[in-house]
Amino acid sequence: MTNKGKNTIWRWWAKALGEKASKCDNESDRIALIRTIIFITYLITNAFIVAGVIRHWNDEQTINLYYLKQPHEIQSPVSETEEKANLY
Repeated sequence: MTNKGKNTIWRWWAKALGEKASKCDNESDRIALIRTIIFITYLITNAFIVAGVIRHWNDEQTINLYYLKQPHEIQSPVSETEEKANLY
């Protein structure tokens, strides 16, 4: 890629990040670089959030329900499906 092509792509990217920060091109380039770093950190953070959601999408959790059969006597754990079966 030619130097002119790189400058054009950088100019498009800098404009996509927002308006020009100052009249000085050097300062505007630095600010565009900072905005790029912020954008990349947002992108990485969102990727981790989405990966975590996908990883735990259909996790089955066993919920143990304890109930008192008589006062001060704790019954052994009963799974949620057994509890539902006892209700019917």
